[in-house]
Amino acid sequence: MKTITNKITLQELKTIAKKSFGNLVKAVIDIKKEIMVIDAELHADQEALLLQNGSLQQDLWGINLYPFLKENDFIEFDSMINLRPNQGNLSRGIDNPKIQKRIIKIVNKLVQK
Repeated sequence: MKTITNKITLQELKTIAKKSFGNLVKAVIDIKKEIMVIDAELHADQEALLLQNGSLQQDLWGINLYPFLKENDFIEFDSMINLRPNQGNLSRGIDNPKIQKRIIKIVNKLVQK
């Protein structure tokens, strides 16, 4: 697992994708700290790492990055860790458009395309 606090290149994401799932990289974003953890088999492992390092559960959201796809297809909002009825998120996706926009902004800041 790797914590991204500054920048990672699109080429690095492609290399990670090829080594793991072939076409995607799982990531968990801390929307408050504006960081993400990548390169793990499970979102839950990434979430656990962030929690151990002081992140709050309510700030963590799981996504998938598709480095071989463009713009709208680059980020997929889908993870079991996103199921949070107590926060009003009743699906594996991210139901709140404001949180989605915030995640897109953070990913665009962290991934050098």
